[in-house]
Amino acid sequence: MLTPRGAERSIRLNGDDRIRSRIGDVMTMWRSAQPGRAPRHGVYAGSILVSLAVITLLLAAFLPRLYTRPVSTGLLTVVLIALGAAIALHVGYLLQARREQHETARALKTTEHEFQAIFDSALDGLLILDDNGTCLEANPAAFALLGAGRDDLVGCAVSRSGVPDGLLDRGNGRGEIEIVCRDGRSIAAEYGAKRNYLPGRHFLVLRDITARKSAEEQMAANLRLAEAACAEADALRKTTLALTRNLSLDYVLDTLLQSLLGLVPCDSAQVLLVEADDRLFLARECRSEPDAPRAHRSQVTWKASDHPPLMRALFSQGVLLLRNTAEEEGWRRFKGHSHFRSWLSIPLVASQDVLGLLCLGDLKPDGFTNENVRLAKSLAIPAAVAIQNARLYERAEIYGGELEKRLRDLELAKRALERAEENRARSEEKFSQIFRASPIAFSITTVEDGRFVDVNEAFEQRYGYTRDELVGRTIHDIGIWEDSEDRLPMLAEIREHGSIRNHAARLRQRGGDLVETIYSAQLISLAGQQCILAVTEDLTARVSFDAALAHKAARLR
Repeated sequence: MLTPRGAERSIRLNGDDRIRSRIGDVMTMWRSAQPGRAPRHGVYAGSILVSLAVITLLLAAFLPRLYTRPVSTGLLTVVLIALGAAIALHVGYLLQARREQHETARALKTTEHEFQAIFDSALDGLLILDDNGTCLEANPAAFALLGAGRDDLVGCAVSRSGVPDGLLDRGNGRGEIEIVCRDGRSIAAEYGAKRNYLPGRHFLVLRDITARKSAEEQMAANLRLAEAACAEADALRKTTLALTRNLSLDYVLDTLLQSLLGLVPCDSAQVLLVEADDRLFLARECRSEPDAPRAHRSQVTWKASDHPPLMRALFSQGVLLLRNTAEEEGWRRFKGHSHFRSWLSIPLVASQDVLGLLCLGDLKPDGFTNENVRLAKSLAIPAAVAIQNARLYERAEIYGGELEKRLRDLELAKRALERAEENRARSEEKFSQIFRASPIAFSITTVEDGRFVDVNEAFEQRYGYTRDELVGRTIHDIGIWEDSEDRLPMLAEIREHGSIRNHAARLRQRGGDLVETIYSAQLISLAGQQCILAVTEDLTARVSFDAALAHKAARLR
């Protein structure tokens, strides 16, 4: 079993914080479990002083008697009282010492139980060893950690349970070791050793850190992945920015292939663009050799139906990876690619249209990993958008000249329209002046429903209506025609010929009087609406006027 002092020293150096805290509490209890130590010293000193006083009195009482006269009764009484007091003090001291001995034994027993409970309940493995490395005692956590029973561990060398030899030779300290347990498990452990906490006794603490080590390794792996992803994202960001910096197709293709060779090591990177339904041309090629020539569109074209790999890559719209082209049927006929031993093709898709293929070739079989495929796919997306934008830019440049020409034509047409509008405005102004000043009654009505749009002053005077009373109302509302059915034949003739001349009609004035009228009309367009410009003359006045003219002419003859 552990002694309080030895256990406190060993676990204070090597145990966990919870055990150290509990041991400190127990040691405080052990030191405080010794009551009466100061009073016991006082009683012991008082007993000695009284005893010395009694001896002095006895000597003073009996020595003179030996030489001269007998001792007096008073002196003898004092001596007896002192002797009784000394005996009483000694008895009290012995009783108090026995009581303290019982209390100390109870405190030590309680302390030992406390330490045993801490030892057994510790989460770390605790072992007590001798100089030969033999385990003298171990707690349940040590049995579980080492995968050994009590008979397999206690009384046996700890090296048989997988603990490396020589830990105690390293002196006091901490470290990490690997333990192969009896049940075959291999665990990572952190240890703390304390040599000679008692002569020939050593203390060893073991803590299983396998889960922590695994978590650290996983964190390191995740950190490496994060760093790689960050580098990849930075490269893709720079490539995307470069692709959008210049809308020239040549610049976009060169930047794309150079960036692709930087991300995916290979011998050749190509962009094949769709020329017709199943025909492709080599838009650009970039090789890993720095002095390799750059291919152009006019050099190589393919018909996809003649090359099965191209057909699969173009119409499946998925990634095509040929790890060994020697096993691919018809590969030798693939012009310009037969020397590649591994080939990767990714469709360039923008707005759900396949623009072409992004192709990588390598001279070695299995030249591309899954990570290479992933990187190439991630670059194909912005590449397709950049190529589509470059093509649109080229078309925009072509259409730009035509658009400028059209704009010039539109400007000329606009000026002509403005002049025509000015002429129309002047014509309308003249028409309005004539319309208002004419002594002949004019009216403008719509073709469809006969709604008045405008009338002149002569019309107001002849029929007795004001302009405000007529505009917006129909001929049926005011009943200006004697019989509205008479208007229908005239309306049909106007629609067919565009005008009528000198038709007789009976129109009603505001007072209800009917007026014999000569009716003439012309179909016009006003504010985008078909209207009738009507002229009405008083037939009676016209006949009288004609008769007067005839009479005058006769007189002149």
